Amino acid sequence: MRSLLSFCLVALLWLAPCSPALATSYWCEGDLLTAERTNLGQEAIGAVLEPIPNTADGTVPGDGILLHWRDLNLQLPRTNNAGSPSYTDGRWWWRVEDADHPEFRQRKASIETYACEAQLEGANPLNNRNS
Repeated sequence: MRSLLSFCLVALLWLAPCSPALATSYWCEGDLLTAERTNLGQEAIGAVLEPIPNTADGTVPGDGILLHWRDLNLQLPRTNNAGSPSYTDGRWWWRVEDADHPEFRQRKASIETYACEAQLEGANPLNNRNS
């Protein structure tokens, strides 16, 4: 029994880092968008003696965000801009300065801004609205 408990504990610790990141849901232009933060910057450099410059909202340069919207799956790296964390690949841009209305933009010939709002807790994601 004791060895089974030890095995279960080791298996749990081994699987814990593989657990999926929590996603935050938003409605952007009437379609569901999910955003998952990836903490790659800190993991890439490991433990440091001094704080990493430009740490904001628990993120560091090198972190990223995964956005799933319509038929798009975007992986955007965090910028080194001051202020709340923003993410861009040069074409797409994402920032959550206001938790209820994140900023989501695309650069084409000009900047196209998509209206987004936070999905209300308990809202049905299949209804295409906060109800």
